[in-house]
Amino acid sequence: MANSENGGVFDLGELRNLIDELGNVSGEEREALLTEMAGGNDECDCGECGEGEVLSFPPVEVAPSAELADAVLAVPLVRDARRLAAWTGTREVTGEGLLTPADAREAAGELGLSGDRLRLVWIVAVNSGLLRITQAGASPGPGLPPDLMEFWDGVVMDVLDRTDEGLTGSAVADEHLTEMLATIYATSDGITYTALVEGMLQAHEIGCEARAPEMRRLREELPGELDAALDLLSYCGLFERTADSVRLTPLGVWAVRQDLLREGHDAPLLSEVASYAELSAAELVEAMLSGEAPSSAPTLWVERRVPEDAARELIKVAASGTPGQRGVIGTVLEEIGPEAEPAMREALAEPTMWRHAAVWLGVRDLDAPALSEDDGTWLAVDTLATLLHIPDAQEAMGEFEALDAGEELLRLVDDIGRSPHPDAIAVLSLLGAHHPDATVAKAARKAAMKARSR
Repeated sequence: MANSENGGVFDLGELRNLIDELGNVSGEEREALLTEMAGGNDECDCGECGEGEVLSFPPVEVAPSAELADAVLAVPLVRDARRLAAWTGTREVTGEGLLTPADAREAAGELGLSGDRLRLVWIVAVNSGLLRITQAGASPGPGLPPDLMEFWDGVVMDVLDRTDEGLTGSAVADEHLTEMLATIYATSDGITYTALVEGMLQAHEIGCEARAPEMRRLREELPGELDAALDLLSYCGLFERTADSVRLTPLGVWAVRQDLLREGHDAPLLSEVASYAELSAAELVEAMLSGEAPSSAPTLWVERRVPEDAARELIKVAASGTPGQRGVIGTVLEEIGPEAEPAMREALAEPTMWRHAAVWLGVRDLDAPALSEDDGTWLAVDTLATLLHIPDAQEAMGEFEALDAGEELLRLVDDIGRSPHPDAIAVLSLLGAHHPDATVAKAARKAAMKARSR
């Protein structure tokens, strides 16, 4: 899930979905939908998120700068770009700025490069300044720049820019290369070859709406295509392979992180978030509510603790906290696995937490109390009330302009008016003041007035 602009506390896009979709489900189904919203801010790894959404990635360690700079010179692609520049010297080029066919055949033979690989090496040599192209032809450039990491960043961008032209020889790998890089970046220990194939098939089936005949063909062809694609990407210095797994090289980690940061995503260094792992639960929640803590902080915080102890510490804060704190804590609890079941069962005795705990248990297929439609409405109010406790909530209400008004939304407003949640009136007032649809806003104000009279 993408992060909101309010410190990763609550995703307003998901809030829109919550309000809109509540009208399309029965009372029994409402619990499941509310479960998602009350509990979490999961990372999106589908690669199909809308433009402009911010994704959060786990913190990583990058190798020392000197070590990375030395590694740049050892990348086969960089080495061959330097060899090609030296071989070319001063030479005539075509109108497209490429070697003539005769020279290209000679270069491929002498340097041991295939035609497609030679083209990639030529592009890198020219774009990086190792070769200059003028009207007179090709001539040597000034050589490697003093900042090798800036040079490496440009090399990687040249490589990734070639996907539209058929970089890897696999249309599927080229189409989903950015997703593949991001997925492997998020798995520091690498990913098995089988899992990578399955992940790319799934991404293609969903993202490209591939039909059954195409998927049957790809299941046969993609493993071989991906094998060749990974060989090329290893040649480019991005991947390293073992017998059954793939991971990013240290240079690959550095380069993918640079690209994620350019796109505005949250891709912190481990050193930037390590201090948050030492906070108490209350301190972590406060840092997240204020927007100070990056959205990757909860993952690291949880990893440094025994799951049951972490859950118990969070529940203690949530039980006497505000909906804003519960919203943040729900996000952190989503990072904790079923090992925390004993602590979550204890939370069933807490008046403000038992519904959230029931949802947490149910999502993990553990025995959980059934939630009524009224309980679902209570969770909806608690989720919406999160917006009352985050910075710039009034400005964030502009997101409500995307809500589609309708009879089901009006029924939800009416249900909120009868909810015993202590923030029900505040939520209705928020809708009444900021929902762009006059009918919905009027209904919310009317429901708030009735609730006050009761």
